[in-house]
Amino acid sequence: MNPSISTVMLSVEGHQFAIDLADNETAAAFAAMLPLQTEMSELNRNEKYVYLDSSLPSNASNPGTIEAGDVMLYGNNCLVVFYESHATSYAYTRIGKIADASDLAAVVGSGSISASFDAA
Repeated sequence: MNPSISTVMLSVEGHQFAIDLADNETAAAFAAMLPLQTEMSELNRNEKYVYLDSSLPSNASNPGTIEAGDVMLYGNNCLVVFYESHATSYAYTRIGKIADASDLAAVVGSGSISASFDAA
């Protein structure tokens, strides 16, 4: 990964969201995969997810609470973007956090989305 990449842009329906990357091996490996164009599926009315073609390094832990805008890795190959805050009993590896997720839920809606991730 280019060490200067600390922010990734998520584009959905013409809207841009800046993701501040975590300082970990998972975020670095994710940034190295970019650009990424994908279809993300809906789950539980609080997240969008996609299974990646390759595995990323993971160090999962239970955060207790998920916040809207969290970008996480479930297992070693499932990229998840959360658009609603909620308690969780699942373990994730943090990739990053959307800097301003105030209109994220309205933009992503309730179904599948086309999303692109690229270095900022």
